[in-house]
Amino acid sequence: MIEYNLFEDILGFDSTSGKERPLAEFLARRLEAPEAETFEVGDGTVNLLFKWGRPRVVFCTHMDTVPPYIAPRMGDEVISGRGSCDAKGQIIAMYTACRRLAAAGKSGFGLLLLSGEETGSWGAKAFSKEPFTADLLVIGEPTENKMVSASKGTKSYELIFKGEPFHSGYPQFGKSAVDLFVDFVEKLRGQAFPFDDILGETTWNIGQLSSNNPQNILSPELRCRLYFRTTFASDGAVHEWMMKREDVQVRFVGGDIPARYTVLPGFPSGPVAFGSDAPHLHNFSRKIICGPGSIRYAHRSDEHILASDLETAVENYVKIFEMA
Repeated sequence: MIEYNLFEDILGFDSTSGKERPLAEFLARRLEAPEAETFEVGDGTVNLLFKWGRPRVVFCTHMDTVPPYIAPRMGDEVISGRGSCDAKGQIIAMYTACRRLAAAGKSGFGLLLLSGEETGSWGAKAFSKEPFTADLLVIGEPTENKMVSASKGTKSYELIFKGEPFHSGYPQFGKSAVDLFVDFVEKLRGQAFPFDDILGETTWNIGQLSSNNPQNILSPELRCRLYFRTTFASDGAVHEWMMKREDVQVRFVGGDIPARYTVLPGFPSGPVAFGSDAPHLHNFSRKIICGPGSIRYAHRSDEHILASDLETAVENYVKIFEMA
């Protein structure tokens, strides 16, 4: 049985990226396992590993969430609040599966809870340096309980547009960084990156946009982040196109490449456009991505998960262990 009181307690923590530690400390005390380890990430957050024997299968998801924090509301079927489907629902489903396996006398599995997934997979990158290894990693993300066959890669860039400030009444004597930004975006919109038969189109998003100039002065500088979701066909082409830009200062921030994942027989599957910790965890021979909830409600003000989906996820995780 899923401990919905425990799930409500987990949802009650504001674990926005960077604030995970109190939740981690609570889980280290509250979750029951024969062995538990804490690993410092290096930025004030921690990772947790609970073990039932020597794990050959490790269930894994993340403790951090995107802002803003939204308090939980517990219904009989619909459970809402920040992290309910991304990815605290995965925490409770995976823990329940571990408890069910242990009650059946099984061993050889673990539960790995990571920090910093939403802001760069910092917990995963830190854990990948540990000497721990296992055969199968099962990543929990909101996949509607389908197994991910392939996922897009990511590429993040910091852009700086340099203008020449001048009185806005005489724009002919200056150069607006905002205009340079608009020109760049128009070029980006017109750029045809290769289409991928598996992962489809390459997409991108702009964030952290800043140009702090008065309204009556041409902008001297505009900064932003540009974030791509790349495919097998476009990953190299995107990076090459960006690093050859002469109309903007470009700094590559980081990312990962598109990847294929293990799909077990009998499970529905398909590709996804979102990222996860999976590409950054090098301690495992095989990787599965599967979990309750829908990505359509992740990062939204109406984020929620269905109790029935959580129950299905528990059954799936037990079955995955038995088939591994």
